[in-house]
Amino acid sequence: MISRRAALLGVAGMAAAPLLAKAAKAESAPDMSMAAAADVSHLPRIRHELVAPPFVHAHEQVATGGPRVVEFTMDIIEKEMQVADDAWVQAMTFNGSVPGPMMVVHEGDYLELTLRNPHTNMLEHNIDFHAATGALGGGALTKVMPGEQTILRFKATRPGVFVYHCAPGGAMIPWHVVSGMSGAVMILPRDGLKDHQGNPVRYDRVAYIGENDFYIPRDDSGRYIRYPDAVSGYSDMMDKMNTLTPTHVVFNGAVGALTGDRALKATVGEKVLFIHAQANRDSRPHLIGGHGDLVWEAGKFNNPPARDFETWFIRGGSAGAALYEFLQPGVYAYVNHNLIEAVNLGATAHVVVEGDWNNDLMEQVMAPTAYGSF
Repeated sequence: MISRRAALLGVAGMAAAPLLAKAAKAESAPDMSMAAAADVSHLPRIRHELVAPPFVHAHEQVATGGPRVVEFTMDIIEKEMQVADDAWVQAMTFNGSVPGPMMVVHEGDYLELTLRNPHTNMLEHNIDFHAATGALGGGALTKVMPGEQTILRFKATRPGVFVYHCAPGGAMIPWHVVSGMSGAVMILPRDGLKDHQGNPVRYDRVAYIGENDFYIPRDDSGRYIRYPDAVSGYSDMMDKMNTLTPTHVVFNGAVGALTGDRALKATVGEKVLFIHAQANRDSRPHLIGGHGDLVWEAGKFNNPPARDFETWFIRGGSAGAALYEFLQPGVYAYVNHNLIEAVNLGATAHVVVEGDWNNDLMEQVMAPTAYGSF
């Protein structure tokens, strides 16, 4: 007897079969039978527990000692998530969050990930690290069915911030990505960040912002459809995705996820490193009332940062970094400056900054006052 899970997987598989067949050869694992095993037994090991965005696990900004193996464990979790008051999505997630958690290592370290796909899930998954070299970023080596786990290790050779995402093959790739399966890795230079003149730079806080575009189908009455599991909405969602018109563009998984009680926090005088990742579409971050003091627009720390940006550009499938020292208290809006996406579709976060106001930087010389005759 065929289980419901097998039947649903069969439906999704048949729908994607033409693309999967074309992609199969490219996405198969390379022949590594003659490759010598890498010996990292002499390197120290450290394990970090991942934390949900917008936070980042504790890490050193400047490496102490030589390279090491940095271990992480991440579970793939398929679950329903609320995107807006009237919209839900059957999300596919790394560790239960959208975006997936950030992993931080230093250049020359080895990132070693144990990736687990619990038996309670319905779908095959994997992970493609844009920071890695070879085998589709690890995607060809990490395909795990429900109930399986795998371990991948790669050497962090290029400093910067990089996207990772699920890429199981063919039509499954965009479906998994826009269902929430993306995140970011930060590879810091061993001696830390540098400004445009090569001087050391430190940050007081990290704000990890993952932007996601959702494509939630509507029924005949115009209401968003709520599906019972990840596979049931596959066909409808593919139709909506192919319009290239998202229903929601959000930060950290939902409209308002970084506003109100969940707004980002800072204090006047603090330097905040904003990491912005978008695995699928272009974005244009802007901090209303602030600037990008130092901006690694392409996210790669071997390149000197640009300065004094008002808005910067994040290419789809990449991550960028911007450092800003807050000089005034208040509520700042951090937005995608396609303001339709920011205001109407949800791509807005808030930063609540405490401290003393500086009238030399901005002063209300006269409050709004009536003038003229009516």
